[in-house]
Amino acid sequence: MELFDNFKIWVLFVCVVFELGHGFYLPGSYPHKYVVGDSLSVKVNSLTSIETEIPYSYYSLPFCKPQEGVKDSAENLGELLMGDRIENSPYRFKMFTNETGIVVCPSKVLSGGEFKILKERIDEMYQVNLILDNLPAIRYTKKDGFFLRWNGYPVGIKIQGKYYVFNHLKFTVLVHKFEETNVARVMGAGDSADMIPTDKKGSDVPGYMVVGFEVVPCSFKHDAGSMKNLAMYGKYPSGIKCDPTSVAMDIKENEPLAFSYEVSFVESDIKWPSRWDAYLKMEGAKVHWFSILNSLMVITFLAGIVFVIFLRTVRRDLTHYEDLDKEAQAQMNEELSGWKLVVGDVFRAPSYPSLLCVMAGDGVQILGMAVVTILFAALGFMSPASRGTLITGMIFFYLLLGIAAGYVAVRMWRTIYCGNHKGWVSVSWKAACFFPGISFLILTTLNFLLWGSHSTGAIPFSLFVILILLWFCISVPLTLVGGYFGAKAPHIEYPVRTNQIPREIPPQKYPSWLLVFGAGTLPFGTLFIELFFIMSSIWLGQVYYVFGFLFVVLILLVVVCAEVSLVLTYMHICVEDWKWWWKSFFASGSVAIYIFLYSINYLVFDLKSLSGPVSATLYLGYSLFMVLAIMLATGTVGFLSSFWFVHYLFSSVKLD
Repeated sequence: MELFDNFKIWVLFVCVVFELGHGFYLPGSYPHKYVVGDSLSVKVNSLTSIETEIPYSYYSLPFCKPQEGVKDSAENLGELLMGDRIENSPYRFKMFTNETGIVVCPSKVLSGGEFKILKERIDEMYQVNLILDNLPAIRYTKKDGFFLRWNGYPVGIKIQGKYYVFNHLKFTVLVHKFEETNVARVMGAGDSADMIPTDKKGSDVPGYMVVGFEVVPCSFKHDAGSMKNLAMYGKYPSGIKCDPTSVAMDIKENEPLAFSYEVSFVESDIKWPSRWDAYLKMEGAKVHWFSILNSLMVITFLAGIVFVIFLRTVRRDLTHYEDLDKEAQAQMNEELSGWKLVVGDVFRAPSYPSLLCVMAGDGVQILGMAVVTILFAALGFMSPASRGTLITGMIFFYLLLGIAAGYVAVRMWRTIYCGNHKGWVSVSWKAACFFPGISFLILTTLNFLLWGSHSTGAIPFSLFVILILLWFCISVPLTLVGGYFGAKAPHIEYPVRTNQIPREIPPQKYPSWLLVFGAGTLPFGTLFIELFFIMSSIWLGQVYYVFGFLFVVLILLVVVCAEVSLVLTYMHICVEDWKWWWKSFFASGSVAIYIFLYSINYLVFDLKSLSGPVSATLYLGYSLFMVLAIMLATGTVGFLSSFWFVHYLFSSVKLD
């Protein structure tokens, strides 16, 4: 009976977790009730461009500034690392109050420097990003009968050698009536929702929630005479016709430039839980399923090879050997061939054993961070509505998993040295500093380029100090703690003895490393389709939110890496090549080479509009950082799976 009750509790727990993953929404903001006439403030984010990939502050251009001055919004660690700089703006609305012809800058004369930088940003196709109630401004354009969705709007446009700026904005705010039937906040992201009761104060006052924010940019030439006596937020005397298909406000040096806007409120059927649907629509669901199907086919093919190795080859040899009497076994030992010949060398310590252990420890840390982060994102805990949460979560989980890096590195190191625990502190330190040190070097170099460009993508010095403190105050101590537990844990004992004199490896028909690096094509084939969507999200400003697909692809990638490395290791020891340690690591880790080549291909063919050596250097630098992490994670999977396979293989039979 007690067992049945425990089973019911577990079933209930699983159902709750599944329900949370299906419908719980943690976007970083809750539904806000606005009464008619309440103030709404528009915020601005960094200017972005797919031409340069270098973000700049909104107020680096001669835009209107708010009366109270420019104020930064509180930003988390992830937002700062992504280059987001959210600030207040002069655009302000009143709930359900339509307004037209509101002038925010009656007269602003462009200086020579402002005129020059404005032209540069127009040439580089920079986009203005506005935010209202945590919703980015969205723009729709029609092309060939289809509506295209864009985040933000362009600074301006160049036509026949003249530069035109979009100085009049037509805002449309979609609102939905605040539904309150003994509930206060709806936190659902799907069909289900969690209703949280609150007090009834003010519940009788009708209110609205913002569920959409659209913008239409226009280029309008204001009459200089009409602007003379207007103050900020004054009403333009004559009507402003916003026609996005025509331009009129060409900019010239030392001539005035005015900015204005209009806003209309439209009641919408969109409910609060669905207000992000327009941003999270990911096209090509069939392509994602094709990616998974493609991965499954590769896994099935490799699993068939592994099945043959285990059941037809290894098992057959072991069974045949065990059926022989001692005299026949002694005679057979003299006639051994294949993997049985390297029994005295297969566990011989590899070259640079400390480096291998450190890379394996860091790989476990990176892989664990990826699995946990993507799982939380798939469950809805890291919504794009909460900017920077994904990056912040990755850093948080990486720091915590330092304990796993230290444990794996030290225990593997002790295993290679047959239980010797001296020097575990040094190995732990190396594991704590290897990948973060290389990353710090790459990011610092790229940061100097961003600093030189005065970009908001540059990490501030104060944030650099915070990252270093997180590294040495959290990650390093946790890695040392993991190393301590690894030193105390029993080492993995080898099933066979290692000869004092190493066996000579016979000459091979083909270079073994050529086969190793060629093996990376199979893991790459499982993820290259999903990789395209991830690259488009990072470099083309598209929202990526199909983390469920990504989690499945990640699991399939791990399986493929393990199978590839296992097969390659077996092939090497069958031809009496006992130096399998590093080859097993790079058999699966070589997928990083193909990802880097794909990144170069993406730069040439998909980001061909990327301009300037600084932008290309930034792209290649971040790509190098990414492939280094992937190499460590996938290489670790291959190495650990091969180590288990070799240990299992030689522990199944005793050879003297």
